[in-house]
Amino acid sequence: MAIEMMDAPQETGDRQEHPWLRSYPEDVDWHAEIPVMPLFALLDHGVATYPDGVALDFFGKEYKYRELGELVARATKGLQELGVRKGVHVGLFLPNCPYYPIFYYAILKTGATVVNFNPLYAELELLNQVEDAEVDLMVTLDLAALYDKMAQVMRESRLRRIIVCPMADILPFPKNRLFPIVKRDEIATIPEDGAHIPCDRVLANDGAFRPFEVDPAKDIALLQYTGGTTGVPKGAMLTHRAASANALQCRRWFAKGEPGSEVTVAVLPFFHVFAMTVILNLSVYSGARLILLPRFEIDQLLKTITRKRPSLFAGVPTLFTAINTHPELDKYDLSSLKFCISGGASLPADVRDRFESLTGCTLVEGYGLSECSPVAACNPIGGKGKDGSIGLPYPGTRIEIVSLEDRETVLSPGEKGEICISGPQVMAGYWKRPDATAETLRGGRLHTGDVGYMDEDGFTFVVDRLKEVIIAGGYKIYPRNVEEAIHMHPAVAEVAVVGIDDAYRGQTVKAFVSLVEGATMTHDELNAFLEDKISPIEMPKHLELRDSLPKSAIGKILKKELLSEAQETEGP
Repeated sequence: MAIEMMDAPQETGDRQEHPWLRSYPEDVDWHAEIPVMPLFALLDHGVATYPDGVALDFFGKEYKYRELGELVARATKGLQELGVRKGVHVGLFLPNCPYYPIFYYAILKTGATVVNFNPLYAELELLNQVEDAEVDLMVTLDLAALYDKMAQVMRESRLRRIIVCPMADILPFPKNRLFPIVKRDEIATIPEDGAHIPCDRVLANDGAFRPFEVDPAKDIALLQYTGGTTGVPKGAMLTHRAASANALQCRRWFAKGEPGSEVTVAVLPFFHVFAMTVILNLSVYSGARLILLPRFEIDQLLKTITRKRPSLFAGVPTLFTAINTHPELDKYDLSSLKFCISGGASLPADVRDRFESLTGCTLVEGYGLSECSPVAACNPIGGKGKDGSIGLPYPGTRIEIVSLEDRETVLSPGEKGEICISGPQVMAGYWKRPDATAETLRGGRLHTGDVGYMDEDGFTFVVDRLKEVIIAGGYKIYPRNVEEAIHMHPAVAEVAVVGIDDAYRGQTVKAFVSLVEGATMTHDELNAFLEDKISPIEMPKHLELRDSLPKSAIGKILKKELLSEAQETEGP
């Protein structure tokens, strides 16, 4: 099943209604048909097309696509024998390792729904998500750092069974033999009871599972938890159609990629929707070799790039900043990188320019959110992007700027309003949140909560989050604008700007800054630097220097945490 082809654009029709068509890359067709398919069909395509290609590389242990397909089939049958089927929600509490794609695609093949869990979450956060998502079965490793937290959650929640996967079994020889000895203090003690299911028991079958007929447009493949556009953690319901479409849109956008030949380094965690789509799903569909790294360590990452020679790399701005500022970067060879994409937060132009000058690699900024699987826009690959822009809408994706007053009127190019998205990758809604769903999907559009504008060439610019706009003395201050200016200072490594209470102006600007190694800076020096870059009312009235800024598991700066701290320490 596939969507119908749309008519070719006309200069006086489509190009006026969709200004981005004037700037669209020549090798990408915005109107191109996007097949409707189950999410696991991406893996099936990779297995059928590149059976002898290497799919996964985990610390040197390799799995060919044929082997990955066989493991997924066995896991599918094993899950079915445990009663996993449509309507069942299965949690994945895993870092990047071979077990993740094996169980991810196996759960989907049973017709059940995947629920991703962040391994760094505290027990209370995990418990709340287990209860909200109605998860009764979880998959995790036998590492104490993971299992012990989930075992406590099982004692206090509806969770009834845990599939426990041994870390040693996915390591190459001789690490697989040494790990249980050298790391014995890190291995959890697993009870032998009906609540704990060994992974090898799940995989001990012939792989002849019962195929489930998925309705891609209706069946929910994933519950992807997010703060969403209203700040409260909710499960975005991503259908098979939405998630598979976004991977296919990524493939269309990266048209210059060579299927079956690319190598992707996966350091962003798969439980995050950005990595799940842009790294995992795109790679298996394209027959790429996936180099799996279970956590981010800058030296390990640089060594991996030097040794494994990846061509594709997805990251967040802080990750590219870490590479740019590494004191011994000249020791590493990053010349294999061809295309890199940054997402998750605004990419400062100086970070992009420095990375490209150091590597010779094209680095583009994309944009999205969990509610659209997640990518909605990206700057052209190899084409001409625009500084500060999130780029052009993905194939089949429509971006509109609507009035902040009525949230319905579509504004003209250059006018600021709320960024709204329509397209096949948009979620079906929030799990058990009909009111939030109606608010976010009102008018048939995904309301992002981001303020921005589209220029006459169809490039979209994000000004800021609706909830992060600082109103000082009646004037609106956009933190992103202030952050961009501060980031231009050569001593600044990272910056986050928030609004804090002010007795006179209502709110005022506070900047949290970490400096490059060995650099110094005072508040007066920063303000002097900013004099010709931002208005007086935008000047940070408070400056706090830190060794580093708090970040999420994917390296995104946690503004909410900084704002909470600022509100506690700064009075009106």
